[in-house]
Amino acid sequence: MDEIRISGGKPLYGTVKVQGSKNAALPMMAASLLYKGVSILKGCPKIADVFCMEEILRELGASTWWEDHDLYMDCTHADGTEIPCGYTGKMRSSVIFLAALLGRSGKGQMGYPGGCVIGQRPIDLHLYALRSLGAVIEESPFFISAKCDRLSGNEICFTKRSVGATEQAILGAVLARGETSIRNCAREPEIVWLCRYLRRMGAIIQGEGEDCICIRGVEELHGGVMQVPPDRIVAGTYLCACAATRGKISLENPPVGELDAFLEVYRKMGGQYKVKSGKLVADGTGVNRAVPFLKTEVYPGFPTDLQSPLMAVLAAIPGESHIREQIFEDRFKAAEELNRMGAEIAVVGRDARICGRKGLRGCTVCAEELRGGAALVIAGLAAQGETIVRGCSYISRGYEHICEDLSLMGADIVLI
Repeated sequence: MDEIRISGGKPLYGTVKVQGSKNAALPMMAASLLYKGVSILKGCPKIADVFCMEEILRELGASTWWEDHDLYMDCTHADGTEIPCGYTGKMRSSVIFLAALLGRSGKGQMGYPGGCVIGQRPIDLHLYALRSLGAVIEESPFFISAKCDRLSGNEICFTKRSVGATEQAILGAVLARGETSIRNCAREPEIVWLCRYLRRMGAIIQGEGEDCICIRGVEELHGGVMQVPPDRIVAGTYLCACAATRGKISLENPPVGELDAFLEVYRKMGGQYKVKSGKLVADGTGVNRAVPFLKTEVYPGFPTDLQSPLMAVLAAIPGESHIREQIFEDRFKAAEELNRMGAEIAVVGRDARICGRKGLRGCTVCAEELRGGAALVIAGLAAQGETIVRGCSYISRGYEHICEDLSLMGADIVLI
């Protein structure tokens, strides 16, 4: 995607279906490498990050194909053990392939993971988990290599909660010899979905969604088939667009129960919602209250991925709001671009103070990362005049058809 052009100032009205979850699909794709046969992800989102993971599977020797939104992965001959940095540098999630390679082949080598630049994202907890399971890991300036005879179960206790490191530990433990307990693990919904998928493949797992996950390794797995759940961050993004434009929308297939922290803030801003007949019906016409203080937290707290979209909403609400970013220290990149649209946002360290006002104005802005790009689209919908959002390749990493979805709800938006 090159640029998105928006003529703002129009409330959203309409119904849209929520796409499959990016953060759930990616670790499931890595897990599919653990079975020498065909696995299927139904309702998989056709987004850039999924395509990149698909390319990695092919690089390792897998065959993949699509039937509508169902992704088929035949890993019968996926016996490669090296992932070039040209792939891994595109996205951070690629690092979880290391555990899958060790479980399948006993060795693996890959370039360092990349992705959006939103702060330091070290992989020390990933390597700690694999070393705890018996992997011998070598780090060079350009690549990571790991090997083992067979991984062995152990107790893994993380010093802080990490979604990616928890996924790494789970993928390493399911084929490891003996039992593994993973303590202080992440509790995000994508962890729960990964464990459910692996259980369908024959893994023995207990405790997902809790502080401790217990896994008893098995000799082999079989093929998995899973419906990818709806994307809670995409759902939250569209609710932010509804709030920013003071519209009324309905979300089909909403991730009910996964948006509680966000919906609590939505209500505090003056928004209303209800779940009816399988839809989440949201009314943003009454959104007019600032948020005095909000901090991002690990699940079930307010998600960092919705911090930038919410900031765009708060920029157009009179009053002073305060956001503290506790997950990534450099996740206020959208603030400067929002200020160019007439917002008044002051960033000091991990704190952003937003003096909201009515009357954002359209201009040309540039996305620097995925969720910040979505925030600029939201601001463009609320602004008067025309907004052009550049750097849209970031947005395509997580949103399959953001322009089409918003158009269905009445937005004047087009992909150029």
